[in-house]
Amino acid sequence: MEKIQILWNGPKRAPLTVALAHGAGAPMDTPFMNFFAEGLSTRGYRIARFEFPYMAKRRKTQQRSPPNRQPELLATWKTVLTQIKANKLVIGGKSMGGRIATMIADECLYHPNNVCGILCLGYPFYGAGKFNKPRIAHLEIIKTPMLICQGARDPLGNHESVSRLKLSKSINFHWAEDGDHDLKPRKISGFTHEQNLIAALESASSFLSALG
Repeated sequence: MEKIQILWNGPKRAPLTVALAHGAGAPMDTPFMNFFAEGLSTRGYRIARFEFPYMAKRRKTQQRSPPNRQPELLATWKTVLTQIKANKLVIGGKSMGGRIATMIADECLYHPNNVCGILCLGYPFYGAGKFNKPRIAHLEIIKTPMLICQGARDPLGNHESVSRLKLSKSINFHWAEDGDHDLKPRKISGFTHEQNLIAALESASSFLSALG
């Protein structure tokens, strides 16, 4: 696979680097992705963002296409890992990008970059409308420390449905009050999107700090 373009934020000599992939329908530089990349970089972390081939192609052609098949998504993540040089590395991202990261995390525990954690920003526990088919087989046994920042009413995994799943004890949650898949609450909740984003950022920062 050819070299992947990486968008960097934060100090080059940071003690910990965080690689984040985008979700299925939007690129690496959405306001949501920018918020977390810039917020974590101001806290002293080095942030790397990249796009899967279908999204990189969309950026060039302005034509929408569906995500690549899972083997190519996995291969892209592994290629990115070969390009990043870091003493400690956390991998993850938004929705699909974070989910694919969880699939390679355990095999990368002894990677030269020392993958020591996973940060997921809205995890797709279910396909749309498929609450009888949770996609969690690997999450039941995953060993890598993991934080999932999830909206309490996320249609792809709300607090009630996720609380019934049998997940590995290495997985921790931050629940955004009344948040959807983008952590956005309804006006009637009394919470704002900004409040939820800031709270999730603080939780993510604490998680990263605990990893060293």
